[in-house]
Amino acid sequence: MFRKFRILILLVVLATVGLGAWRANARLSTWQHTVHVAIYPIPADDSPATASYLARLGKDDFADIAEWMQGETRRHGLSVLQPIALNVAPVLAERPPLPPPRASALEAIVWSLKLRWWAWRHDDIAGPRPHIRLFVLFHDPGREGLLPHSTGLSKGQIGLIHAFASRQQRRQNNVVIAHELLHTFGATDKYDLATRQPIYPQGYAEPDRQPRLPQTLAEIMGGRTPIDAEHSEIPDSLADTLIGPETAGEIGMRRPSGAS
Repeated sequence: MFRKFRILILLVVLATVGLGAWRANARLSTWQHTVHVAIYPIPADDSPATASYLARLGKDDFADIAEWMQGETRRHGLSVLQPIALNVAPVLAERPPLPPPRASALEAIVWSLKLRWWAWRHDDIAGPRPHIRLFVLFHDPGREGLLPHSTGLSKGQIGLIHAFASRQQRRQNNVVIAHELLHTFGATDKYDLATRQPIYPQGYAEPDRQPRLPQTLAEIMGGRTPIDAEHSEIPDSLADTLIGPETAGEIGMRRPSGAS
């Protein structure tokens, strides 16, 4: 009996969270008002290099994300004056709960709820209350050459992002941040999870290009620029990416034909 009661409570919580997430996502995808995005820098290790990098980190380090979003909304025919406004919180000392490896569906749900609870307790930031919260864990590249997988949740508008604490990799970091940011708007991945290769045609920035390969740009949710049938490259900066038509449709940036 007690087990059934616990399951009922969990279902009520999930339904409430789901309804709230649907309403929040519907508001974001209208593209009529500025969406406030908060970035919370977090040291992922105890490296002095990471601490030094975070001490100098500021709003200007992420400015190209807002500029890129402005350009992409205009390219897709929207006239919102400022699509997103970015703010940067003070460095957080406490690290968020990380997703369990090879999680089952139930474990993934439980972790998502834990992350949202953790985020609610660590969302202190000056200025307007953010619609989207991106928690960015910075790693010393001298210690780690390969970063864990980043995650963006449209249910809760939260991103858990891994980046390098390196000025040289700042622009590539912002590509990853923009990718996860669009997940919070409802965009889906457009690359093969096994090979990391962008999926044709939706994961290609220029699917009609002749010859098709190599591509010169990356579709942001495809994640990489296809070079040949088996190889692709991480774009150097957001200037080398765009939001493709399928992604634009998912996040409400592209209106159905005939819509006013």
